[in-house]
Amino acid sequence: MRLRASVLALGLLGMLPPLQCDENLKPPALVTTTQRLDLAPGGAIHVNGSQGDLYVEAWDQPQVELTVTKFMPFEYAPGHPEQATEHMEAVRVVAEQKSPGEVDISTTVPARRGVLWYPTFGTGTHKVTIEYMIHVPRSAKLVIHHGVGLVSVSGVTGDIQATCHRGDIVLWLPESGVYSIDAKNKFGKVSSDFSGRSAARFLVGQKFANASPATVQRLYLRMGFGGITLKPILSASEEKNLPPVVAK
Repeated sequence: MRLRASVLALGLLGMLPPLQCDENLKPPALVTTTQRLDLAPGGAIHVNGSQGDLYVEAWDQPQVELTVTKFMPFEYAPGHPEQATEHMEAVRVVAEQKSPGEVDISTTVPARRGVLWYPTFGTGTHKVTIEYMIHVPRSAKLVIHHGVGLVSVSGVTGDIQATCHRGDIVLWLPESGVYSIDAKNKFGKVSSDFSGRSAARFLVGQKFANASPATVQRLYLRMGFGGITLKPILSASEEKNLPPVVAK
């Protein structure tokens, strides 16, 4: 009986038409722009209204380099590419040099229309997804106010203040650094590989803090719904001291 059922199933599969590849399927529309601005040593960078994925990486240049990629989903108005371009252009990300020691990066999105309200990018212009890649001087100070999405900061040795409505904040910090950490999460966890004290907040949240008289870098982190993570990274000298990897 099992053999007969298997043969019948194979026969039915053989009668099905072969799957056709959709030749009209196109990659999502996207736009990439890059800006560069000078910043004095120890200057501050303010990021306001960002949405989506925000990556900040330290480098040894006295400049701020902002690369923004905006794109639409695959299924969005494939027959009307001009609409996708219009929506992406309506979402503006601008970097401005307020002074030699201050750079502002702002994101503006047109107001939603209609009777329905969407908590995130929902229809039309609000389906635009944004990815930010920001290279900053290593000693720069950061002040970030992010909406929904990921905030990832790597290698920055200046003070960091980051708030996020919903998503994740991830800091990659030199392992040998000394930090004053003030991190709170309204709904979610705070995970740190650095020393400090952790405590629950109203059963659903968590806070993590420490303080040192020899503080070098202050970290002020606030999350509404999501996670906060602090992880160490190795310096170039520390990487050289790692044991060699032996292939098996």
